[in-house]
Amino acid sequence: MEKIYVRGGAPLRGTIRVSGSKNASLAIMAACLLVEGRTILRNVPDIRDIHNMAEVLRELGATVRFSTDGVVSIDAAGFQETNAPEELVSKMRASFYVMGPMLARLGEGHVAQPGGCNIGARPVDFHIRGLQALGAQVKAEGGVVDAYAPRLRGANIYLDFPSAGATTHLITAACLAEGITTIENAATEPEVADLVNFLRALGARIEGAGTSTVIVQGVDKLQTNREYTIIPDRMEAGTFACAAAITRGDVVLENVTAAHMQPVLVKLQDMGVSVTAIGADVDAPGLLRIAASGRCNAVDILAMPHPGFPTDMQQPMVALLALSDGASMVTDRVFENRFRYVSELQRMGADIRVEGRTAFVHGVDRLKGASICATDLRAGAALIVAALAAEGESTVSGVEHVDRGYGALVEKLQMAGADITRVDSDHPSRLLAVG
Repeated sequence: MEKIYVRGGAPLRGTIRVSGSKNASLAIMAACLLVEGRTILRNVPDIRDIHNMAEVLRELGATVRFSTDGVVSIDAAGFQETNAPEELVSKMRASFYVMGPMLARLGEGHVAQPGGCNIGARPVDFHIRGLQALGAQVKAEGGVVDAYAPRLRGANIYLDFPSAGATTHLITAACLAEGITTIENAATEPEVADLVNFLRALGARIEGAGTSTVIVQGVDKLQTNREYTIIPDRMEAGTFACAAAITRGDVVLENVTAAHMQPVLVKLQDMGVSVTAIGADVDAPGLLRIAASGRCNAVDILAMPHPGFPTDMQQPMVALLALSDGASMVTDRVFENRFRYVSELQRMGADIRVEGRTAFVHGVDRLKGASICATDLRAGAALIVAALAAEGESTVSGVEHVDRGYGALVEKLQMAGADITRVDSDHPSRLLAVG
């Protein structure tokens, strides 16, 4: 078991490079199974979820090779296995995305119910109903989803909730379906648009990327030997922005698309944080400067589907609000169990009360270092953000959750002056004066 040790109080200063998007990469990697040949992806993050997805693809017959600087080559010419290994699928929800390509290319698929972070009910009902609309016969029993479809056919699909996972999955499945598929109440996240842009680069015929209505005209096959660059990870960028603000630092984030972060950046500005996009085009990856000279002001946050405030960012924002002036109310309408990490912040001295899907945060003068445990990916990010500004030393366990979505997190924070290190918990010694 590894742990992260943080001695708080050091303002972050310098430059941090943001990795490629985890969620976009996972959806696009699964979509590579549609291609009867090789695809090259760039700006893929080096994180646990990506390597887990690579193992799933390999088990299904694809060849996956990692190169330097976030380059991944996927050759799905040998994709012929219709059973996804349960031990891999249970590790993350995105592994269920392989069901669509299985049906589209092989006519059947058998995938276990997916796992991932314990943040509330996240059934795959939307996925299943969408695949059934496309003509698949689907049966879910004993924790396994079995599906059959000699040929997927275009259909009109309405999602009861704009699920990003279901939207990307059904777009992928519809690419090789016969006829036209219309998905209404589709998710509009940048990661959905990135998947569409990727598929279009391979010859797919899709309209409405980034809108609530996506129209897919099925094609017979997608083109091989194409290259595509993944968008930056807006959640990682937002986490570093919160870390800069809570430590009263001055950080320049590289490889950031400011337009994708608008809800978060607006809230940071409302809190008194200086936010400056460097470069003329905020719709393309560039530089973003985050600076704070004092305590932030309290704000209210409502986490909801895009273009609302992202649910994956309310956790580090709650950590920041715990040291802000005034009282805040943070409500999460996406998942019902996303405040489990609050008890760990309370161990550090945070004044937070949770009622249902709402956390009431009263800013305190200081947080104190403590032994704390990450219960899921974004909870781990929140605890590290809090520890960077806490008095004394904090020990963060549950690091395996953080590894799912943040690559080289400790090293990046070290480069910006954080006093942070990661060691095997069985090892008695550690170096704390890293910054």
